Amino acid sequence: MGEIEYVALTERQKKARRNRSIAIGLALAALVVIFYVATIAKFGPAILNRPM
Repeated sequence: MGEIEYVALTERQKKARRNRSIAIGLALAALVVIFYVATIAKFGPAILNRPM
């Protein structure tokens, strides 16, 4: 069995990764909001008053 080698990231790389992760999270949140608003716009607020 071989040993597993890990790559040590520099502080600059860690910061870049964190910034990328935040940007992806914000983009996903924006898409959720866009789809929610588009759904309400298409079906109207009455979609929330459906029988269960």
